[in-house]
Amino acid sequence: MAQSHVEEFPATAAVTSKSYRNYVLFILTLVYAFNFIDRQIIGILSPFIKADLGLDDAQLGWLKGIYFALLYTVMGIPIAWLADRYSRVNIIAVSLTLWSGFTAASGLAANYMQLAIARIGVGIGEAGGSPPSHSIISDLFPKEKRAGALAIYSLGIPFGVMLAFFASAFFLQGGSADWRTVMYSVGIPGVLLAILLKLTVKEPSRSVSATSSEQPHKPSVKASLKMLLKIPTWWGMALGISFGSFGNYAISTWIIDYYVRAFAGLDITQLLIVFGIINGTAYALGVWLGGYIADRWGKHNKKAYALLPALALIIGVPAFYVSLQVHDLWLSVGLMALLLFTSGSYLGPSFAMAQTLAPVNVRAMSTALFFFVLNIIALGGGPTLTGIISQSLVPSLGETEALRQSLIYLVVPYALSIAVFLWTSTKIVKDWEMAEGRGL
Repeated sequence: MAQSHVEEFPATAAVTSKSYRNYVLFILTLVYAFNFIDRQIIGILSPFIKADLGLDDAQLGWLKGIYFALLYTVMGIPIAWLADRYSRVNIIAVSLTLWSGFTAASGLAANYMQLAIARIGVGIGEAGGSPPSHSIISDLFPKEKRAGALAIYSLGIPFGVMLAFFASAFFLQGGSADWRTVMYSVGIPGVLLAILLKLTVKEPSRSVSATSSEQPHKPSVKASLKMLLKIPTWWGMALGISFGSFGNYAISTWIIDYYVRAFAGLDITQLLIVFGIINGTAYALGVWLGGYIADRWGKHNKKAYALLPALALIIGVPAFYVSLQVHDLWLSVGLMALLLFTSGSYLGPSFAMAQTLAPVNVRAMSTALFFFVLNIIALGGGPTLTGIISQSLVPSLGETEALRQSLIYLVVPYALSIAVFLWTSTKIVKDWEMAEGRGL
């Protein structure tokens, strides 16, 4: 990555060839799936790690949340700066190798501190995944197909989570509880995928307006931030997805702990398989439909990109609340599936607005700043605060009820997400028109 300018390949190789464009999208989606396998795995293995290392809920919350999120978000900014200037393919390949290696190394941890260091390493590596990937996708797909393409890319989330559940179920079957083997099994294949990416994906040409004589220099981080601060919809979508994902990240990293505590004698392997299926079907369908419907509805009404997530959460959040009140395991799981289906709808529209409304020469930086807001609030806050609140309630309520109560409190950030998306729908038309004036 030492060259001063990104090497550009002919547009016909990456832009006009539909099959190649779709192949790149597939590979980047697979990389994103590995991102979430390695991110999610500690939440799935949480009960076993807790028993093996003797941890409490607060310690687990730090591991699941802020230890991973802090450097993940901070490193995203300089990496995006590099991605707006140098080879995005190289950045993704190196990052994938790094986070996969640290995931495998997590299985070697003998104590809490070693596991925390490994989680920090995973976070540093994963910082180089999404910003350059979003930038590449936006160069390969026109604006009217961007939400759909980014929704497909976002399928890496449910498919990655699904594979993490399946891998855990496979290696934990029979009650061996070998969480370390699971870490090795999901970390090592990521290194092989990095090699495939490097060998088969070429760095695409930047959008014409990003390399025109009118924009000879890339703006600094400070200048990029000033540009984005002037776009209310950008911030509205960033906060909307952040508050919603606050709840989703907390649930995804704590729900297995809750069910193990609340329903004694359950078959953990069966539960992991069911959650894997739910993430690969209900959640994945919600993610895909969110992008598809937003693009179709958005042709007639730009407010759709914000209204759709709000309406979907209005359906899903009550289902989540009820799921924590019922005493039947599979009814609770079914209601949780409804939340996953509806909450997936905000990913495609939100990421599309981060790209479409940002000036074209700061697209990678836009995504990095978008993820900075998203992950400090959601990934850093959701799992961590849920664990801290749960541990604070343990003396008075006991472990099971304390965790259930801390999960119930997630209704508050979900309500904030709905309110912010509704507010954003009142700003989006004007901001879209301004973006068109700059040239999308």
